[in-house]
Amino acid sequence: MRHGPARVGLTASTRRSAPVPTAKSTTKPPRGAKAELAASDPVLDQIEADLDALERGAAAWAHVTLEQRARLMKALHTTVSAVAEEWADTASTSKGVEPGHPLRGEEWLSGPYAVLVAVDAYRATLEKLAAGLSPLDGARTDAAPGGRVRAHVFPLSPVDGLLLSGFTGEVWFEPGVTDDEARRTAGLAQLQPTTSGGIGLVLGAGNVTSIPVLDVLYELLAHNRVAILKINPTQDALLSVFQRALAPLIEPGFLRIVTGGGVVGAALTKNPRVAHVHITGAAATFDAIVWGPSTGSGTGASARRRRENRPLLKKPITAELGGVSPIIVVPGAWTKADLRFQAEHIATMRLQNSGHNCIAGQVVIMSADWPQREAFLGELRAAYDRAPERPVWYPRSDEKLDAAASAHPSARWNASRTRVIVEADAASATDLERTEYFAPVLGVVSLRGNGQEFLDAAVEHANERLAGTLGANVLIDPATMEALGEGFERAMAGLRYGTVAINAWTAFGFLTPTLTWGAFPGSTPADVQSGLGVVHNALLLDRVERSVVRGPFRPFPRSVPLMARSLSLSKGTVLPKPPWFVTARTGATVSEGFTRFRMDGDWVRIAGTLVQAFRA
Repeated sequence: MRHGPARVGLTASTRRSAPVPTAKSTTKPPRGAKAELAASDPVLDQIEADLDALERGAAAWAHVTLEQRARLMKALHTTVSAVAEEWADTASTSKGVEPGHPLRGEEWLSGPYAVLVAVDAYRATLEKLAAGLSPLDGARTDAAPGGRVRAHVFPLSPVDGLLLSGFTGEVWFEPGVTDDEARRTAGLAQLQPTTSGGIGLVLGAGNVTSIPVLDVLYELLAHNRVAILKINPTQDALLSVFQRALAPLIEPGFLRIVTGGGVVGAALTKNPRVAHVHITGAAATFDAIVWGPSTGSGTGASARRRRENRPLLKKPITAELGGVSPIIVVPGAWTKADLRFQAEHIATMRLQNSGHNCIAGQVVIMSADWPQREAFLGELRAAYDRAPERPVWYPRSDEKLDAAASAHPSARWNASRTRVIVEADAASATDLERTEYFAPVLGVVSLRGNGQEFLDAAVEHANERLAGTLGANVLIDPATMEALGEGFERAMAGLRYGTVAINAWTAFGFLTPTLTWGAFPGSTPADVQSGLGVVHNALLLDRVERSVVRGPFRPFPRSVPLMARSLSLSKGTVLPKPPWFVTARTGATVSEGFTRFRMDGDWVRIAGTLVQAFRA
């Protein structure tokens, strides 16, 4: 889920972020740092003091046992729970979603909920490693198409199976990885816990509040790197919340948090004491860090450095950078209820967080030959209009909407002109397919064919025409999936995306800590696409190619006939409309209830939440 630029710009301010004092550095900053930062000496001194503390913390982390690291995750569960309500409220209000708004539940799920399930999953992994087990012990593995091994990593507990009934998650390893290798290498840096990875810089995302925290956890556990986190200016209101939530990492020197704009980030990326950089943001920001500011002409110094493979950044960098996510709608015989439900599903993919997500679906790929095409488009337009109004809050989003209006004069806008659907042919869809709008702009493109012919054409179109490789969504009814058989699975293997969601949204993959999140392998700094490396990955798996999410095509109770025919709960769901749907009437209540259950495990309260879920 992304995040907007990490802001490596020209003006900045910063302030002391640690809740405990740190000693002033005895190491002078690099000679040019004062001029580059264009800020006061106290700012430079504080950055260096934070790095002093982190150097001590990195040395201390190497002596923390696996059992102690597991207890640290338990402590984080407590501190995150203590600020969860303030976290969700502050994040909602900062985005203009006031108390009583039906979409405030989004900030419970994408904030404290995501962090709580992650620290619990990391704790389980550390406890297994401490006991001499593989993190994959208890997870089923089997063969995936193309000679791959896959691990079924969600659900791994009865609680997950209950709360998210009907959803499953798989991790597919790179071709050639054996089952034995997958299990033996699971654990990454925690297999060598005494080897320090030094200090990592995390340039935090600006759109989704769990992202900076999750990125810090991955630096610490996947790489044994303590971290200095620069939060995006859009999240400054959460500084105090983050400090208290992450106090168990800050107090021993495993984390420092700084604020400020672009030049603070630029100074940190260049600091020789930072061993590694991780950014969640935009490809343009990544390029500015690695190659230098672009003139846009392709003839400047940054373009020349890229051609000659002479990056400005001399240290390793990983990145999650988003892209244009497809929503492939496979034609079939859908009921009217199917048309409505899946239209609301697509509206959610685009409108959650007001479209300010790298995982937001942006291009719907449909069959021009589907007899129900017009009926589905009618439901999609209605669902898009029906979703509650909310601010388009992310910086420069108004420019994105203006650009869409200029490029597509005949596009269909809602009454307040804050969201738009563009139905385009291949010739006029270039901007929709090559530009990540990061705003409520949804495109619809049609291809010829039905069945396997259409699906294969849609996969090729997504791979070759759409920018990025982060996530792809596929909607298909059970009868059509069964009829396609192995052809469907081969098509899914052919999608070159880091997360593939079948009858689900890739956001489910983002929120599920035992899955990986990141671009499809193969990008390079010179052609970064959707990024380099992965995050989340709480089982600490190595050589992962992608994650695959599968969800129910129909909600309860319409899922009952399929479950009855198969005699299996895994073929359907006992849940009604998911609480993250923008059209869920009780979404805010249920999202908060799910989070509180992750906080305290209160079964009496979750029973009431599930009753509310049936009113969605």
